[in-house]
Amino acid sequence: MADDLNAELSKTTAIFNLKVWEVIGISVALFIIIILSVLSFCLTSRKKSRRARNNKLPFTQIPTVSKEIKEVRVEQVSTNEFVPRDGILLTIHDKSSDKDSDKVFVHLGMGKVKNGDNSSQSGSFHNYDKDGGSQSGEEGSSGTVAAYKPSSSYPITAPSPLTGLPEFSHLGWGHWFTLRDLELATNRFSKDNVLGEGGYGVVYRGYLINGTPVAVKKILNNVGQAEKEFRVEVEAIGHVRHKNLVRLLGYCVEGTHRILVYEYVNNGNLEQWLHGAMRQHGYLTWEARMKVLLGTAKALAYLHEAIEPKVVHRDIKSSNILIDDDFNSKVSDFGLAKLLGAGKSHVTTRVMGTFGYVAPEYANTGLLNEKSDVYSFGVLLLESITGRDPVDYGRSAREVNLVDWLKMMVGNRRSEEVVDPNIEVRPSTRALKRALLTALRCVDPDSEKRPKMSQVVRMLESEEYPIAREDRRHRRTQGGGSMEIESQKGNSDTEKSDYPGSRSESRRT
Repeated sequence: MADDLNAELSKTTAIFNLKVWEVIGISVALFIIIILSVLSFCLTSRKKSRRARNNKLPFTQIPTVSKEIKEVRVEQVSTNEFVPRDGILLTIHDKSSDKDSDKVFVHLGMGKVKNGDNSSQSGSFHNYDKDGGSQSGEEGSSGTVAAYKPSSSYPITAPSPLTGLPEFSHLGWGHWFTLRDLELATNRFSKDNVLGEGGYGVVYRGYLINGTPVAVKKILNNVGQAEKEFRVEVEAIGHVRHKNLVRLLGYCVEGTHRILVYEYVNNGNLEQWLHGAMRQHGYLTWEARMKVLLGTAKALAYLHEAIEPKVVHRDIKSSNILIDDDFNSKVSDFGLAKLLGAGKSHVTTRVMGTFGYVAPEYANTGLLNEKSDVYSFGVLLLESITGRDPVDYGRSAREVNLVDWLKMMVGNRRSEEVVDPNIEVRPSTRALKRALLTALRCVDPDSEKRPKMSQVVRMLESEEYPIAREDRRHRRTQGGGSMEIESQKGNSDTEKSDYPGSRSESRRT
């Protein structure tokens, strides 16, 4: 048997007179070489594709900041527009429709000045520095950025919390965090690190690899709500920088996860100081409350008047006003925000917001513009003055609604009785008058008669009672009708009747 096999393998074939066993050996060797070549080609192709993915994220994974945004163009800033000098203007154009292009201003100014030393929490609370709250600054995505404030020529800067992290962003700003980065930062989103919970997500405290504390907002994936919430917040404040706006540092888009990373503000929020847990540290002084409110007003004036498209927050309330150690306010939570492009007086949208803060015309019609935020700020101002919730069902029927109750108290010349009894050092009569009348103008039922937020800032800063005369003349000129003039006369009569000594006090100042 073996001899027959050897004889067969030793036969000469027609292939170059090679023997059978030689042909079989050559065939096996060629087969092995082909297999190895194919494997080598597959491995090389896979490595190349991995490198391509690392260098450029596939288009399908890049988060679009809005369903309508298709193309972004960079334009020069017009010299006659009311925007900061250092920056570029992004024009967002929708090819799929004939809508007007929206524009958003991006700040790029750089500076090298360091912040001064921060005062302690107790010092900020008990010994409020009246000169310390007049500066407004913005920060960049890396390094330090000179502050810009239209009403001040003094720049301030702050070191970037992203220092030491690799510059890596596919939206042109901020930092693109991986899910693993944020799991490490928050100890796998531990319940012990929860700062707060809302209808749209949970906020965790975390620490980046460079030691910077951050607030990590993990948006709940409720039937596409996570994607919508993510887009709204990125679109609203992704590029803007202001001292009194909480800064969005970066984001994570991985699978179904939509996560936003904010600067960490560690001194609670206004609601906690007025009604909640922070009261164990003491009660806010009048000066501290006014500092928080003035910063909030400046932030809203910036969103409404200094950038295009303007941003309507739509959910101004005490729990969304964060407070730092120096009692500077930072407006947060832009999940309900809407953009209002140039030439648009309002947008029609589903009524959203917090009961007690929502403007009546928006609640009734769904028509939204920046004057809705002005109304909410007026309620916030009244809440800070009185220490009362906007709606309190624990009180009598006439006192349930804060706005209605305060108007009744002012009408009955009992304005001094509305001040929060927990304020140890009561405000001066002039300061109380100025704050109350500013608030009442903000909550005017007629949205056209409400002031702009830049006017509110001037009213809160002004020592003249209650507002500068040129502002009144301007309103009469712009109104053009007898109704506006009669309204101004009515307001003046109310001031005289409610505060009979106000005119003489103003003159003596």
